[in-house]
Amino acid sequence: MNLLIKSATVVDPVSPFNNKVADILIKNGKIEKIGTSLNDDNAEIFDAGKSYVSPGFFDLNCNVGELGLETKEDLQTGTAAAVAGGFTGLALMPNTQPPVHSKAEVEYLRNRAKGNLVDIYPLGTISHKREGKDMAEMFDMFKSGAKAFTDGNRPVQDAGLMERAMLYVQNFGAKVISYPEDTSIAGKAKVNEGVVSTMLGMKGIPALAEELMIARDLYLAEDTGAEIHFTTVSTAHAVELIREAKRKGVKVTCDVAVHNLVLTDEALMGFDSQYKVKPPLRTQNDVDALIAGLKDGTIDAIVTQHTPHEIEFKDVEFEVAEFGIVGLQTALPLLLKAGLSAELIVEKLSINPRKILHTEAASVTEGAQANLIVFASDVEWEYTRATNRSKSFNSPFIGQNLKGKVLLSCNNNQIAKF
Repeated sequence: MNLLIKSATVVDPVSPFNNKVADILIKNGKIEKIGTSLNDDNAEIFDAGKSYVSPGFFDLNCNVGELGLETKEDLQTGTAAAVAGGFTGLALMPNTQPPVHSKAEVEYLRNRAKGNLVDIYPLGTISHKREGKDMAEMFDMFKSGAKAFTDGNRPVQDAGLMERAMLYVQNFGAKVISYPEDTSIAGKAKVNEGVVSTMLGMKGIPALAEELMIARDLYLAEDTGAEIHFTTVSTAHAVELIREAKRKGVKVTCDVAVHNLVLTDEALMGFDSQYKVKPPLRTQNDVDALIAGLKDGTIDAIVTQHTPHEIEFKDVEFEVAEFGIVGLQTALPLLLKAGLSAELIVEKLSINPRKILHTEAASVTEGAQANLIVFASDVEWEYTRATNRSKSFNSPFIGQNLKGKVLLSCNNNQIAKF
């Protein structure tokens, strides 16, 4: 593959061409030359028109149905949606049937993903079968390619199990990812506890359910000296707890889901189950605190929490509908809508996620592997069932005109143009 990207604005903090307009020559999957007025008769030309070029996005929290739930999403459709959204790397949550709780599942997913434009990183479970009782075979999974461990959308309620997991993974340099929710407080509620839940007559999930679990795991991380990563933080006080822990030197990182940055619980006033997510949509005060946390570095990364479902799991009454929306293709336009700059989006979607997972960095520099995307902040497009690449359609944004589009994705000596 020989490709010459013309007139692209580089967004990459480690590139000497950061914030400069340059041409990028790619040969055989590597960036051979970056400069101005480049030419190559043997290369396909892609005119970026001063659109942005950056390292490919990386999603730390993505759900794909394989294994066992392929009717929701399989690797083929999941990675197709990822490529269209600018994601060249996915960390797959172990919320499958069976869960990714042994080396067999890790190796299966890695083998299935070979030859794909998108790099796949299966996350292993902390507990066997995600039951929260006994530790899974984490070392075996690590040797097979799992770099971090989580019980996915199930919190680890047993503090002793979480402590043992934190101590154990330090022996081989892995990381624990915590989904922070105290189920004894959250109960079976479906929405954020507050004014909106009262108006709707629905039992709410208190912010305390998230914050109490974050406080517990921060104490455990401080005591054990382990690295801890919190996924999908959603409350203002959660941000403050993590901010203070970082000041104290605790080895903590965290991420936030895209939809929790652009939507509040007021979107639920119509009982539309497409807005049903977990953690739930919170208040405007929480959204403001999350964005402030991104800007000051408290929140390290942004995730899509891509969670596909068949129509029969979402097109039902709100109370019985499943949690989750698909988000790989809409991440960029929604973040731009939230007012985030291209530089901040690249930091939180490209640079930091790879650091957190200890994977190989991607960079727009000469000699590096060409793992990059070209995206425009001013291009409008309609997100419809026809343009949706996922197998599932559970998104409240289908039918909307969105601003911000990925024009090209490149990785593993493959390119895709849109």
